[in-house]
Amino acid sequence: MTQWGRLREVGRLERRTVGAAALEVGAVGLGCMPMSWAYTASRRDGEESVRAVHTALDHGTTLLDTADMYGPFTNELLLGRVLKERRADAFVATKCGLLVGEQHLVANGRPGYVRRACDASLRRLQTDTIDLYQLHRVDPEVPIEETWGAMAELVATGKVRALGLCAVGARADRRAGAGAGLYDLTIRHLVRAQQVFPVSSVQAELSVWAPEALDELLPWCAARGVGFLAAMPLGNGFLTGTLTPGQGFEPDDIRARHPRFTAEMMAANQPLVAGLRRVAERHGATPAQVALAWTLAQAPGVVPVPGAKSARWTAENAAAAALALEPADLAEIAALPPARGAWA
Repeated sequence: MTQWGRLREVGRLERRTVGAAALEVGAVGLGCMPMSWAYTASRRDGEESVRAVHTALDHGTTLLDTADMYGPFTNELLLGRVLKERRADAFVATKCGLLVGEQHLVANGRPGYVRRACDASLRRLQTDTIDLYQLHRVDPEVPIEETWGAMAELVATGKVRALGLCAVGARADRRAGAGAGLYDLTIRHLVRAQQVFPVSSVQAELSVWAPEALDELLPWCAARGVGFLAAMPLGNGFLTGTLTPGQGFEPDDIRARHPRFTAEMMAANQPLVAGLRRVAERHGATPAQVALAWTLAQAPGVVPVPGAKSARWTAENAAAAALALEPADLAEIAALPPARGAWA
């Protein structure tokens, strides 16, 4: 029996704390976005997604990460079906601050909107309290102090337990100015928000093929006791080893427009998957589990939040928390060639 098989039977998961509030969650979270948004619509299955959430909770994956914009709104409604029965088993993390338009996304950080958005999310999620309320994007037209102050009021009223901030994407931070660090803009926002109310978590991309947050953002969080939710730790599915170069994606799938998912770049980045597979074979694990274990090994405050929409993948992801990589494994992964085809 493989190590994964043994771990799956045990069904236990390491616990980690998020932020100064010491909010305890399972070491691996569940990103719920693929169940309702951004990935191929023809492959969505609401009933299977509900089973996936139940399976995640059964395996100790307590942090369920969603947002009002996923769908929009349908992802929170889906989670509400589960939370109605199992609220005590879950750590609910949702987001506000982005509105879905016809062809684009619009940031909205106005205090009145934040209050209305929170109330609407509570109704859809069928709960009285959101454990972690995250600002999806900072509105460039509203001082973050105003937005964060409105969110802090939600904590005071008991509607929210803690606050988090999603990092500005790499492309936006590159526009912050010549010579600026990749996450300089995000860190400036964090410093200002901290002066209003404690930031419990930051969510940003972190994976073997996107390790940029290790340079400045993760050290900033670790030095201040801020939890780090690692978004896309499986590289939008690429690091699972289940995607093949040239397979193509339907037009509504975000990967159809991602520079790393062209046939040329997927082929060029195969050495990353091959390296993860070599490590996985030594441990009786899968490449995805090795990718998640690598993310967990970066700092005690890191909680990877892989997206998944089937019970099979949520069970496999949860088992990664028990995979302890050796120093030699981490060194081998560090020596792999960097990913090609980054966002421009």
